[in-house]
Amino acid sequence: MGKKMRLDKLLAHTGYGTRSEIKKLVKQGKVTVAGKAAKDSGLLIDPEVDEVAFDGERVMYREVIYLMMNKPPGVISATEDRRERTVIDLLEAADQLMEPFPVGRLDKDTVGLLLLTNDGQLAHELLSPRKHVPKTYEAIVQGDVGEEDQASFKVGVTLDDGYLTMPSDLKILKKDSNEGGVTSVISLTIMEGKFHQVKRMFEAVGKKVVYLKRVSMGPLELDADLEEGTYRELTDEEVAMLRAHRGLE
Repeated sequence: MGKKMRLDKLLAHTGYGTRSEIKKLVKQGKVTVAGKAAKDSGLLIDPEVDEVAFDGERVMYREVIYLMMNKPPGVISATEDRRERTVIDLLEAADQLMEPFPVGRLDKDTVGLLLLTNDGQLAHELLSPRKHVPKTYEAIVQGDVGEEDQASFKVGVTLDDGYLTMPSDLKILKKDSNEGGVTSVISLTIMEGKFHQVKRMFEAVGKKVVYLKRVSMGPLELDADLEEGTYRELTDEEVAMLRAHRGLE
């Protein structure tokens, strides 16, 4: 047996309206439990056992939600903010009802892979500093990134606050020369998530990140078909991979 919950809570959670609207719909006989019209919107049910239908259509209840977003620039990785648009504002109403939150932060102008979930245990496992979950970024850097930088990053660089980063893997993908000098396209895998870490690591070696995109987090890779500002649910395989990676299976 699963845990009991109120019928109106189940329906509100799955996007059928507010509790007062649901109360009216129940009175109109639109909601059935196990094939019989429900009389009371406060009826306690077991969503895993009791078959609930609205207008003859089965209501599917999910407790957890896992979303992969390709975060666009200009929105912040928070659940609410009075001044700024947040990644939650990009979700459809039914997904907002599940109250997911971003797992970790991407800076306002950083794009790419962002996981949103209401699974607190998984989020904790992915964010715990002791777990050292690898995160890979692609970046455009002003300056000629070379072997010396790769060697520095391999042992760790000292940030502006004196913090020595863990070793990271810096790959140089290509370089472009123009009147403004050299720009380098790189891939960087880090094991931590300090505030503005990638930007600060390059500042430590005298270079500036002008574009930053996260492409993977642990075993989860950004779906190449997801345009900036769009998202999709994780597949069962992706959820299983994340859970196995964090030892939660």
